[in-house]
Amino acid sequence: MGEFLELFTKAERAVNDFVWGPIMLALLVGTGVFLTFRTGWVQVRWFGYIMKNTVGSLFSKSGKKDHGSNLSPFQAVTTALAGTVGTGNIAGVTGAIFIGGPGAVFWMWVSAFFGMCTKYAEIALAMKFRNTDAQGVHKGGPMYYIENGLGKRWKWLAVLFAILGGVASFGIGNIAQSSEIAGAVKGLLGLDPLVTGIVLTVLVAIVVLGGVKRIGQVTSLLVPFMSVFYVAAGVVVILMRITDIPGVFGAIFSSAFSFESISGGIAGYAIMIAMKNGFARGVFSNEAGLGSAPIAHAASSSEEPAEQAIWGVFEVFFDTIVICSITAFTVLLSGFELGADALKTYSSNGAAAVQAFNSILPGTLGGTIIQISLVFFALSTILSWSYYGERCWGYLSKDSKIVTSVYKILFVLFCIVGATGSGQLMWNISDTLNGAMAIPNLIALLLLSGAVASITREYFKDKK
Repeated sequence: MGEFLELFTKAERAVNDFVWGPIMLALLVGTGVFLTFRTGWVQVRWFGYIMKNTVGSLFSKSGKKDHGSNLSPFQAVTTALAGTVGTGNIAGVTGAIFIGGPGAVFWMWVSAFFGMCTKYAEIALAMKFRNTDAQGVHKGGPMYYIENGLGKRWKWLAVLFAILGGVASFGIGNIAQSSEIAGAVKGLLGLDPLVTGIVLTVLVAIVVLGGVKRIGQVTSLLVPFMSVFYVAAGVVVILMRITDIPGVFGAIFSSAFSFESISGGIAGYAIMIAMKNGFARGVFSNEAGLGSAPIAHAASSSEEPAEQAIWGVFEVFFDTIVICSITAFTVLLSGFELGADALKTYSSNGAAAVQAFNSILPGTLGGTIIQISLVFFALSTILSWSYYGERCWGYLSKDSKIVTSVYKILFVLFCIVGATGSGQLMWNISDTLNGAMAIPNLIALLLLSGAVASITREYFKDKK
């Protein structure tokens, strides 16, 4: 049994290295480049319009009306943001900079730039090809636009995506996040992980068992709060070292094209390492191309595909260009020695981020901010991924209430598994499945790019 487990672990690691490796990352970013040209550079030409009609529309009366069994456009985007703004925005970015150097930040921005268009395309397709049941509830995502957009002969690809997403929801969307919450709460309050797990299970059950409408209501309050909290702390850190900002930008751009490795090595290798870590962190953070966020957006009450899709541009911009950059600036402003060996001196990437904040803010205030942020970031991710998994299993079971109810119960109980530190192999498998979700999704995005271009032309033809 032990030999089989070891062999299985090695095989899983090899698959993980591929789905999060250079080839897949190049395909993810390359798809964004292709879609950018097909849509006429929508994230550039219409950026002002997009910002005005997303964040700029939050105070309009339309945001207060009843949307029935579906989510308001804002609730849909906060549910999606809840899944994308997670622990990777802090711990993941920190690790990428230590290993890839300051240049990783530049390549993270590049992946986000093209990722804006990828996320826009995903949401546009999810809206156009979604299903609506007898009660008027909208259901969509990659599995739906694969089947409805490409035809029945592609259903096997839709099923593949749903299986990958359904299983990944237990790991990436639950175990990993519950573990981070337990660790943060123990650092803040000294609570036993089991106690944290039980409390977390009850809180998640109250929200998740209430359905997507309740999830949207909670995330519409939670996401703005946690975002403002972390961004405000980051702005304070930057202002305290504002004179060092020009040097930070200089290091980012010079390191992005440096032939000198941060940890030694052959000439030119540093660029590859910086690109790999930057692309990986950008994609993993904003999930553009992975196919998860469109599931939430498809539940929006909006009837116009592009009108909801422009929220995807804002989503990637806010997640990566704003939040991830704040983490990056803090680490670089701390003046810490970078490199893989330097990172090993910390117990985790998150611990390195804590020390970076503590080196600038007085006392242990920085660590407290990081731990509180991790709790909220991880909790919001759990809530949104519960819906992603529900829709995947719902698609596979033809919306069987028994299957989706059993899924919800199991998902809630997995909070205890994650909080108590069990299931590391399950986490690894789900991480692999999460990356593998991109394969069927990218195939659909490329094959349906004509539909995305048509939606874009039709929507923006009379806009100024």
